[in-house]
Amino acid sequence: MKLKGQRGVLRGKLCVPGDKSISHRSVILGSLAKGTTIITNFLNGEDCLATIAAFRAMGIEIEQDNQVVTITGKGIEELKEPLEPINLGNSGTTARLLLGVLAGLPFHSTLYGDNSLTKRPMDRITDPLRTMGAKIDGRAKGKYLPLAVRGQQLTGITYHPPVKSAQVKSGVLLAGLLAEGTTTVVEKTKTRDHTENMLQAFGAKVDVQGLTVKIKGKQSLKGTSIQVPGDISSAAFFIGAAAMVPGSKITIEHVGLNPTRTGILDVVKAMGAKLSIVETSTIGGEKVGTITVEYSELKGITIAGDVIPRMIDELPIAALLATQAKGETVIKDAEELRFKETDRIATVANVLTKLGAHINPTEDGMVIKGVTPLTGTNVESYGDHRIGMMIAIASLVCQQEVILENPDAINVSYPGFFEDLNKLV
Repeated sequence: MKLKGQRGVLRGKLCVPGDKSISHRSVILGSLAKGTTIITNFLNGEDCLATIAAFRAMGIEIEQDNQVVTITGKGIEELKEPLEPINLGNSGTTARLLLGVLAGLPFHSTLYGDNSLTKRPMDRITDPLRTMGAKIDGRAKGKYLPLAVRGQQLTGITYHPPVKSAQVKSGVLLAGLLAEGTTTVVEKTKTRDHTENMLQAFGAKVDVQGLTVKIKGKQSLKGTSIQVPGDISSAAFFIGAAAMVPGSKITIEHVGLNPTRTGILDVVKAMGAKLSIVETSTIGGEKVGTITVEYSELKGITIAGDVIPRMIDELPIAALLATQAKGETVIKDAEELRFKETDRIATVANVLTKLGAHINPTEDGMVIKGVTPLTGTNVESYGDHRIGMMIAIASLVCQQEVILENPDAINVSYPGFFEDLNKLV
């Protein structure tokens, strides 16, 4: 795909697609619940469609009309053994959360994914699940897909995740819902809490005290209505674009403002961008509002510590912003980036360096020098939707044309990305 450089300012209003994390979880819990669940503003992207397909394979009746999904749930005990191995595509969220569910169901199942997902570590979730009594087997002792799961009666545990991962926390909590006794997860740093919020929206009792989350097993869920807010991870790329392209000013409406997800807003403001946020409502325990951002001269900062889990998916756009900020930006404590759809530390550094940036990757982040003029060249998304979107936004400040290879990777989370970008430019 050819992307013209320096296309002009961004102006206007926009609503981004539904939050990917919440869309996944609404399908999972709606499929485990008794009664009808109606999901509106569902993210109709490839990752979330993989979650729908997984539960259809277990006999759940799910109807979809674009962004509206209707699930006819009959309760956990009505899920059936899938007739074929379940294809998860590129979705790490589906893989890790679904493993938590399948570990406690009384049947056998097999999971596999695409080339990228097959390389991503699953032992971070299979290890605690085995401690609960799960029987899971696969390559490298269950570290990588494909994985075979022989569902068992699980027993609640107290778990201290060694990695800062909402997927791991969520997988353990979902297993805890099916287990005997109480399951407790104690985090080092607060990660996104959509699972805790949504479990309560479906009628489960969840005890959240600071970094500790407890759930009693054998609870029943009741179908409900879920209105999915706009995905702040998708909005972040337009926020970054408006902040760094001179003369730009945009407004993004109905965006999720969950405090565990708004690290990118804190970072953009710290870099000097003009940003205003207005909370408009709370839906299903999730804050929703409007974000307005306009261009301002940016400055380099240090991005580290507790803010990292609150913006882990937005670090590629933060790195791009750093190339256009005065001084040096240091990103650290972000080793989790190495276990995303790609090794995003290496990939971000490689892609932006090709475009002319000065970036030194480190073990847990990168050091970026700005302000650096970006040029144009052929660059690859590496099948990573966040990298693809970062490249598209980078083209707005590139001096020459950028040719993006494999732009279809963006469809994982934002099928209409280029149409929305063109509306604003």
